[in-house]
Amino acid sequence: MTFAAKVVAVTGASSGIGEATARRLATHGHRLFLGARRTDRLEVLTKEITAAGGTAAFQRLDVTDAADVRAFVSAARELYGRVDVVVNNAGVMPLSPLEALKVDEWDRMIDVNVRGVLHGIAAALPAMRAQGGGHFVTIASVGAYEVSPTAAVYCATKFAVRAISEGLRQESTGDIRVTLVSPGVTESELADSISDPAAREAMKTYRAVALPASAIAEAIAFAVSQPSQVDVNEIVVRPVASAQ
Repeated sequence: MTFAAKVVAVTGASSGIGEATARRLATHGHRLFLGARRTDRLEVLTKEITAAGGTAAFQRLDVTDAADVRAFVSAARELYGRVDVVVNNAGVMPLSPLEALKVDEWDRMIDVNVRGVLHGIAAALPAMRAQGGGHFVTIASVGAYEVSPTAAVYCATKFAVRAISEGLRQESTGDIRVTLVSPGVTESELADSISDPAAREAMKTYRAVALPASAIAEAIAFAVSQPSQVDVNEIVVRPVASAQ
């Protein structure tokens, strides 16, 4: 299959779904601009993509900082001349019961998972409108549709992301495509941020059937590859063996 090469900016690209997405989209000939805080990993990833014949560059990115996200998108446009797709992937998931009162962790989830997405939209939407079109792909979770113990705040952030994506889709005048990708349990470093011992232990069982990050990257590549008149609005991807 022949793919029209696009400029794709990916947040949270240093590991997990973001890294897998960068690798997959590079094989389709897309030009990548990768962002994350861990630039050592981004440097290695970029070198591996270019060594394999792909096109990629990177810049340090903190999605909680609106100015940093604006600079990230501006750098991508300066390098490639435009930004066709923004993959809002950066996220954190420090699960805990509400009664544990881990307020700092609640704030962190809201800052990264919700404000980070809004910052990505705010940075890229004007440029996409000016160039005649664009595509936002946002990574949510099955937690955008259901709530489970210890995940109340995390699920709330993903419910919010789902609402934001749907609102953006409804406000589009036909020039902006919006895709929400909601993975079930997936191999990633998300669980590394869980500080609550019981929640961390419970996650071990849940992750026994985890999908590889490449499976989610395939879903993203599918949405990005569609003709301009096709908008894949939502994709939910679960392991066959998972009830959630």
